[in-house]
Amino acid sequence: MFFVSLKAENLSRAYGSGLLGKGKYIFRDVSFELEPGKTFGLMGPSGEGKSTLGRIIAGLESPTDGAVLFNGNPLSRMKKAEYSTFRRRVQMMFQDPTDAFNPRKRIENSIFEVLKLLEISGTERIRCTKEMLKTTGLPEEVLFRYPSQLSGGQLQRLALGRILLLDPEYIVLDEPTSALDVSVQAQILHLLKKVQTEQGIGYLLISHDEAVIRFMSDSCGELENGKLGLIEL
Repeated sequence: MFFVSLKAENLSRAYGSGLLGKGKYIFRDVSFELEPGKTFGLMGPSGEGKSTLGRIIAGLESPTDGAVLFNGNPLSRMKKAEYSTFRRRVQMMFQDPTDAFNPRKRIENSIFEVLKLLEISGTERIRCTKEMLKTTGLPEEVLFRYPSQLSGGQLQRLALGRILLLDPEYIVLDEPTSALDVSVQAQILHLLKKVQTEQGIGYLLISHDEAVIRFMSDSCGELENGKLGLIEL
């Protein structure tokens, strides 16, 4: 059966510049593969480069060495059209949901901007928006609010919903619940599992919380001292 693959191959990342042109490495030779409908959990101490690795997988940063392969094609060799497809198919959901929305715009405007990029308008735009709200369990009233008028949990649901409008194959989840109250964290995790079951999306879940990793993940690894070690669940 054909599926869209996303693979990290010997990824390394260094910052600064040293005598040989490369600075200090925060991690080296990291390799793993994401699968549709499954979650790879990534944990480790703060400062080990977990978020940086996630941004590299999502195409938001470039590795110092190694490659990200999407359907076997390195991102660095993709043509513009291929890279645009990749950026739509691989999305990233960040820790603080308030960063995902323009504070000066009502939520409906932020949602409609995505649909405009997809060239969706009229009745189809309304249908897509209603379907997104249904999937994320939110009332229509949130569309007419500003981000400051909504809770962190509501904003994180909306951030996920806006990503789902793009029909992604994979989502990098960078500490998606750590900025939320404990009671809301469980709701978001269950929503992510529900969406994954229904849509077959693959997740790279980054978290410092081992309980979250064990609850969500099919396989996991720990990034520590610049190396990735696989862990049995």
